[in-house]
Amino acid sequence: MAERSFKAEVEHLRLGAGETFTGEGILAITKALLENGVGYVGGYQGAPISHLMDVLADAQDLLGELGVRYEANASEAGAAAMLAASVHYPIRGAVTFKGPVGVNVASDALANLASSGVTGGALIVLGEDYGEGSSIMQERSHAFAMKSQFWLLDPRPNLPSITRAVGQGFELSEASNTPVMLMVRIRSCHVTGSFETRDNVPPPLNVRDALANPRRDFSRVVLPPMSYAHEQDKVKNRWPAAQKFITENGLNEVFGPQKAPVGIVLQGGMYNGVIRALQRLGMADVSGKTDVPLYVLNVTYPLVRDEFLAFCAGKDALLVVEEGQPEFIEQDLSTMLYRAQSSVRLSGKDVFPQAGEYTGQVMLDGVTAFLRRHAPDLLPGQVRAPNAEGHAIPDLSKTVPIRPPSFCTGCPERPIFAAMKLVEQKLGKHQIAADIGCHLFAALPPFEIGGATMGYGLGPASNAAFDGGGEKRAISIIGDGGFWHNGLSTSIGNMVFNRSDSVAIIVDNFYSAATGGQDIMSSRAQNPSKSTNNPIAKALKGIGIEWVRQIDHTYDVTAMRDVLEEALTCDYDGPKVIIAASECMLNKQRREKPKRNEAIKAGRRIGVPRFGVDADICTGDHACIRLSGCPSLSLKHLDDPLRDDPVAHIDQTCVGCGNCGEVADAAILCPSFYRAEVVHNPGALERWWVGRRGRLINWLQSRRARTRLNFEAADL
Repeated sequence: MAERSFKAEVEHLRLGAGETFTGEGILAITKALLENGVGYVGGYQGAPISHLMDVLADAQDLLGELGVRYEANASEAGAAAMLAASVHYPIRGAVTFKGPVGVNVASDALANLASSGVTGGALIVLGEDYGEGSSIMQERSHAFAMKSQFWLLDPRPNLPSITRAVGQGFELSEASNTPVMLMVRIRSCHVTGSFETRDNVPPPLNVRDALANPRRDFSRVVLPPMSYAHEQDKVKNRWPAAQKFITENGLNEVFGPQKAPVGIVLQGGMYNGVIRALQRLGMADVSGKTDVPLYVLNVTYPLVRDEFLAFCAGKDALLVVEEGQPEFIEQDLSTMLYRAQSSVRLSGKDVFPQAGEYTGQVMLDGVTAFLRRHAPDLLPGQVRAPNAEGHAIPDLSKTVPIRPPSFCTGCPERPIFAAMKLVEQKLGKHQIAADIGCHLFAALPPFEIGGATMGYGLGPASNAAFDGGGEKRAISIIGDGGFWHNGLSTSIGNMVFNRSDSVAIIVDNFYSAATGGQDIMSSRAQNPSKSTNNPIAKALKGIGIEWVRQIDHTYDVTAMRDVLEEALTCDYDGPKVIIAASECMLNKQRREKPKRNEAIKAGRRIGVPRFGVDADICTGDHACIRLSGCPSLSLKHLDDPLRDDPVAHIDQTCVGCGNCGEVADAAILCPSFYRAEVVHNPGALERWWVGRRGRLINWLQSRRARTRLNFEAADL
């Protein structure tokens, strides 16, 4: 069950010529693919393009009507390999995945694709995930485009530019026989706007027609001597063809006055930030009209030498706005100026930070510093340097705590790590390797379990160096999404082949949960277009894992603790795998809440579990919080002057999973947790009983209050 359904929105993909589409970037990209005759699409979910995969899944009926093949690939490598259909056949194909990490996973297929070249247009839509909103290591996809010679588009972040770039990407790919990467940043994916639509176009040649008439061309096989010819073809034919197409079709854009002492060269994705900085300086208006010439690189690779030098004419200095490091574009432009023996001064990372996201303030500071240095006369007279008043900016790092990511309320993975902490108390610390996924949050407080992650599905493989035997067994953690993505062969297969004596924990929450709750092979859902309900345990047994234990209710902390202890202390010499299975609470709530609300509205009796803490019993040592970390479990100060320490408290966000009480029981903590049930639409008998019970409680409380010794201040 995906995080969000686009069933209603995908109807807008049927809009025809002359109509106006209004929506967010993800849907606009899908519409542009259909308008440009795409023949097949695929990909792998991951921020910020997870919703693109969800849109494609919800639009399968429309795709089928147009003869477009759709596949949710098992990994980014599988998606990239799918583009092989465009090598021999004039079919336009597009795949999508998360930027740098997806490119890393898909690198083998992408390198072969770039070497052989393509006949049909091949487009890779990359969700570039750079900056403080990112969930991955900070790298850029630009390096891979340079290494393997993919053309890289980085359009301005508005819907007309993004949708235009889709069509231009296909055309550029076909004109130069080279695959193209279309980079859409986080803001581009979720920007909202409108554009004039065109009719959807069925592919002139679809995959069914291609199957009926197979084609072969051994010159495109990546083997010697063809691979040597491919390299020469890239330089002598494909590169000039790409530059010619870019120039003749105006893919890059120039804004502002023709003559000026300075200019700005920028990545297309940085356009909004640059314009906003110029607006704050009084040098641009809300429509984008600017007093400083802008050379907008909607194609950041390859750069066009003659086009760039023409922009340089008559200028004394240029500012290069290039987010991230290394400064590939700045270095390339510097080389062009040097070889042209130009006297134009080039600024970039001398006024901008070497690394980090170019936020609004960073952009303003960099542009201001450049103009003060090279064109102070252009700046309005009243413009002052940022923080010119000299006010000290306080250091809040010691007073405001960091807010690291954490498990959701009721997450079934939290009790797994509570059980691991209990085992750690008894058996001592173990070498633990983590993996990509929600379970990686266990590396943070309060659990602090696992200190390394090497890639999706590589948790057990990253512990391979510790499989040589020792006093304690190594533990690795992997999710069900990572298991099917890469883990079955690379990690678990590695354990079997090398007769590992370590322990692997597979966290099975029924979905690819961290990317939005998409179905995977072991999902329990009935998916009409995909094969689900394929048990992980069967796959493990099929490749030779003999010691397998499955827990189907991870909230049972005692059971989790016992099976972990068994795996770490048993006499069995070989790989040991624990499947810890419980449904992702977010997806469970997405499925159950609408049904529950509908039943309540219809007047049916519904009981919703809630947990609480008895303040009179709670000792206030907070051990339950240290072993749980649930966002709904917090602290509460009492009015009792004899109790200074706050007690544990469960707020209204509780989903009734029971983990806190289970942890308290397994760890032999105070029995202050209780379970209650909020009843909607109670019956007559229930209402009568609640009334009687309430009156009895009130009478008992009143009697107790009368016997208390009260100290009241006398009026003087």
